[in-house]
Amino acid sequence: MRNPLLYLLLVIAVSLTAQSTEPPNIIVIFTDDLGYGDLGSYGHPTIRTPHLDAMAREGQRWTSFYVAANVCTPSRAALLTGRYPVRSGMTSNVVGVLFPNSTGGLPATEVTLAEQLQGAGYATAAIGKWHLGHLPAYLPTQHGFDTYFGIPYSNDMDLVSDLGYREFWQQPHDSIRIENFNVPLLRDTTTVERPADQRTITGRYTEAAMDFIREHREGPFFVYLAHSLPHVPLFASADFLGSSERGLYGDVIEEIDDGVGRILALLRAEGLAENTVVVFTSDNGPWRSYGLDGGSPGPFYAGKGTTWEAGHRVPAIFWGPGRVRPGTVRGIGSTLDLLPTLGRLAGVAVPNDRIIDGLDLSATLLHGAESARDQMIFYRGQEVFAIRKGAFKAHFVTEGAYGQFGPREEHGPPLLYHLGRDPGETTDIAAAHPEIIVELTALKAAHEVTVLPVKDQLAERN
Repeated sequence: MRNPLLYLLLVIAVSLTAQSTEPPNIIVIFTDDLGYGDLGSYGHPTIRTPHLDAMAREGQRWTSFYVAANVCTPSRAALLTGRYPVRSGMTSNVVGVLFPNSTGGLPATEVTLAEQLQGAGYATAAIGKWHLGHLPAYLPTQHGFDTYFGIPYSNDMDLVSDLGYREFWQQPHDSIRIENFNVPLLRDTTTVERPADQRTITGRYTEAAMDFIREHREGPFFVYLAHSLPHVPLFASADFLGSSERGLYGDVIEEIDDGVGRILALLRAEGLAENTVVVFTSDNGPWRSYGLDGGSPGPFYAGKGTTWEAGHRVPAIFWGPGRVRPGTVRGIGSTLDLLPTLGRLAGVAVPNDRIIDGLDLSATLLHGAESARDQMIFYRGQEVFAIRKGAFKAHFVTEGAYGQFGPREEHGPPLLYHLGRDPGETTDIAAAHPEIIVELTALKAAHEVTVLPVKDQLAERN
């Protein structure tokens, strides 16, 4: 070509076009019981999270991002399927989550994000806490993941102690040992360590993710990195123990942050950052009943297990230097939306043979458009407790959890809060807005008629 400048511009244009159309690598980092206020970029005064804070500056920080359930198992089912867990039987009014003696799990009929990406040619890995069924038929390798390394349920399960559960947790933390929790560590379907050494597990999860990225650097790849901390019991490696002003809880968060930094550094070193989208969020709000061993709700009321804001609203950061438009997003988003959003980026259509509750937020991620989501439904078990639309949130039922935040109360008319003016949900304004009550009550009824009865996967136990 005679004009070298024109040739250079053409090469750049082709490169940018290829970059925007090439399926991105995808990493979802899902923490356990991390509170809205536990990161520096979300206002924590002492926990140091420089890598996550940089992610928030360079990417999108969402301030009204919600999980679809306020405890572990149903929240994880919702993220991977894009469906409220009541549709898959992965929530229950009998028991909150799956346990080591549970016989159920995520049904084979459900379609996960991993299955969709695997079908599109992605290499897929699940690393960390699964909690969607520990029996062979329910493990990650049966749900679209090529490989798995992690624990099959919560890190506080399989308790080994002469004390009862409540008595055990009343002990000083320095009395708690990893041997008190006979949780297995699996590679694919094989137990490789029992009990899992939780002092080193955060670092080992990070290393496993980095190894998978290196192995599949040619892409595309999907890594679902579900940290089993900061769910109690808290453990940190020797390099981080005693390093945080916030105590052991802060040590744990700072070690997770360090792992995020190592993964982002690897992406840059391998030349993958421009074609990778990383999502960081939490499975529910903080477990407040554990005091200093639990996290911060930020400006919100209550915590894990409740349908108040602190139970469902979580930090969420989307990072992708070649794709995600930086900024703060104040519109509503949800983990439900990851399946259609990440699927769209990968060129995969959502399943059309079932209700998908998630919405495609890719226009917000890529172009800064207004969020496609303007409402959120708040479940406790199989029952709708609250609905948000726009800035208004109506509570039809409220109930505390783990001995805190009050008994069950049914409200008629429902409590109503304006979350923009009253994020702490302190002042009921239902009497001033009867038209909003009518609208949200109708939304609740319209949603409930779409929910068909299915087998409760959590209730059956040996």
